Amino acid sequence: MRYSRIAGTGGYLPERVLTNADLARMVDTTDEWIVDRTGVRKRHIAAEGETTCDLAEHASRRALEAAGVGPGDIDLVVVGTATPDMIFPSTACLLQERLDIHDGPAFDLQAVCTGFLYALDIADKFIRTGSADRALVVGAETFSRIVDWTDRSTCVLFGDGAGAVVIEAAEVPGIVSTHLHADGRYQSLLNVPSGVSRRCDGAGSGYIQMAGSEVFRAAVKALDRIVDETLAANRLAKTDIDWLVPHQANTRIIAATAKKLDLPMSRVVLTVEDHANTSAASVPLALDCAVRDGRIRRGELLLLEAFGGGFTWGSALVRY
Repeated sequence: MRYSRIAGTGGYLPERVLTNADLARMVDTTDEWIVDRTGVRKRHIAAEGETTCDLAEHASRRALEAAGVGPGDIDLVVVGTATPDMIFPSTACLLQERLDIHDGPAFDLQAVCTGFLYALDIADKFIRTGSADRALVVGAETFSRIVDWTDRSTCVLFGDGAGAVVIEAAEVPGIVSTHLHADGRYQSLLNVPSGVSRRCDGAGSGYIQMAGSEVFRAAVKALDRIVDETLAANRLAKTDIDWLVPHQANTRIIAATAKKLDLPMSRVVLTVEDHANTSAASVPLALDCAVRDGRIRRGELLLLEAFGGGFTWGSALVRY
């Protein structure tokens, strides 16, 4: 049998930091209000002219270095993003050119906050079927471009960033299993209503619209189910999981998932305080942080999970 494993990770955050105190000077909010409801204390914001591809390039170069491979070793590039540089070509093609990678397939995948897990699943299948030997998988976002900075209910939540992994063929499973879901019935609860073929002229149509309490309840329920599904599919007990690497949307949602797993918060990778919600970038960014600071070690079993607009949700069980 042929499998894939994570060979290296990388992450990147823009230099500009926007704190809760900064936001309190922009909208009617306070640091206490934001921290109590979300856990966020600061977020990174892309500079003017800094694009999703710019962030992805930095994260990708670090992942390539960590994996000990060069651009010529990459057969496939998949970028999870809801904020591409252009309508076309894809951010993945732009990134491919930046990194001097040629000929292999490169494409974007849009599943909002679950985008990285969707991209990881597809790259894993490319490798398992022999269509690629080594893939670069990226989650990258400039969500600050679609945030209404006068709307305190959403602007406090999001930030920009990129995370990347290099996965390669292996004889034993590193990507043990992936579990992906979506349900478009709930699309109205979290969206940006304007697009290319559907142009909306209403106020704020180009910005994130969110029914916060409904999204919160749906996320907790969906992630609760995905934990059960992942454990059952692999005949595992909760105690078999070493680390939870969750989408960094809200500390309350993360804590609910940790409770479901009977995991202490010391075994949960938390970056939401410093990164906020970076959508498709949040899971690979959190993974990279914990790998680089030595918390996550080779051989440990990780549960990666995310929930986002669509609704989309999913998990990946990873033997790092």
